Amino acid sequence: MRAIVRVLCVASLLAASLAVFAPGGSVGAVPQWAPAATATIHPGVQTVTAGGQCTSNFVFHDGADNVYLGQAAHCSGTGGQTSTNGCETGSLPLGTPVEVEGASQPGTLVYNSWIAMQASGETNVDTCQFNDFALVRLHPSDYAKVNPSVPHWGGPNGINTTGTAAGQTVYSYGNSSLRFGLTILSPKTGLSLGDAGAGWSHNVLTVTPGIPGDSGSAFLDASGRAVGTLSTLQILPLAGSNGVGDISRELNYVASHGGPSVQLALGTEAFNPNQLPLGL
Repeated sequence: MRAIVRVLCVASLLAASLAVFAPGGSVGAVPQWAPAATATIHPGVQTVTAGGQCTSNFVFHDGADNVYLGQAAHCSGTGGQTSTNGCETGSLPLGTPVEVEGASQPGTLVYNSWIAMQASGETNVDTCQFNDFALVRLHPSDYAKVNPSVPHWGGPNGINTTGTAAGQTVYSYGNSSLRFGLTILSPKTGLSLGDAGAGWSHNVLTVTPGIPGDSGSAFLDASGRAVGTLSTLQILPLAGSNGVGDISRELNYVASHGGPSVQLALGTEAFNPNQLPLGL
């Protein structure tokens, strides 16, 4: 039996001046970002899909001047807590509206890795288990409200393509509604427990651990590079640890399976890990 469950989104009643290529993506004009201090849409804002609350990870854009937020694919999934295989679990369709905190209009689900894997007949066990990524295209009326910097930490300043070794420090920003607005608990530091799933996933232990509603949260490595997105709550290798999907592989899959030709937007605020005395 797999010692792993999704960090499910919370039901509603429970409540850069440069671009980084998504592999295979094209170069496009970088949008004019709102100042980080006043932007209402940024990594870490809550998203709500059909009543389920998750946390957005990174900001993306494309050569057609569209702006996107990343979220976990399972945020629009129709399976249960133990339905972790994206090649077998259903999802709401593309085109589903997604409420975005700080936006005036709902965004639109335009890519979901689970839908893409099922459409292509994906059979790789690790890909099916750990490819948990979706894109929400924002409404154009909200583009001027966006800044791509991760709150508190700054960055991202690139994409990690080499994974994380056990003992390396990681940084994240969760925004579960179960914290009832206590944003002091949102910035998190922790340690990698090593990679899993042939590099598709990174096991991490953070203070505090990711909880329902944190699904999809951005993770940065010790250099401020985007390393992954929060996907699962682990029982093994250590109870309370989380599984983080590898963003470089997830973006490669977007590019090779019909998704938008997106680029990761770099933060306008410099990465600064020396701000909070939390961690291991």
